[in-house]
Amino acid sequence: MDDLARPPRLVPPTTAVRESFLAGERDDHLASGDPADWLDEAHRDFEAFVASRRGVQERWGVPCTTFWYVSGEHYIGTLILRHRLTPELAEVGGHIGYHVVLPWRRQGHATRMLAAGLAESRRLGLDRVLLTCAADNEPSRRVILANGGVHDGRARGEDRFWIDLTAVHATHSA
Repeated sequence: MDDLARPPRLVPPTTAVRESFLAGERDDHLASGDPADWLDEAHRDFEAFVASRRGVQERWGVPCTTFWYVSGEHYIGTLILRHRLTPELAEVGGHIGYHVVLPWRRQGHATRMLAAGLAESRRLGLDRVLLTCAADNEPSRRVILANGGVHDGRARGEDRFWIDLTAVHATHSA
């Protein structure tokens, strides 16, 4: 993709990236073969779609905050921050889920987006966070390791990684 005019940052979902959000998510789902019918709501009323994703929402049985990683009008990806874990999320899912849409992959965005998500986790008062990824998802594994992830086994086909936020904070502020 083209160079971005501004460094990307995590923001609450915003209507400012309507076109790139819809195009990026649609293309991602077409490429993966995953259903994209959830995007119908966004096409019909993007403002309401965005409003329904802002603030703290209850998902997976825990409070969650959704962030979009954007630069100007460019939507790059989504990061979901789960404020705590259920027994299920402690096995698969963890505190943070993220994805970068196809046109922006392999440019370091996921690594920087996760680093920004770790800063948000610290603001919530979390001392450490769990991330999981499919055992065969090498790109995600590299992103987690680059952000200080320590492998902690496997559950139901997902590799588990803990990131100590006190250690990450000390490393990045030095």
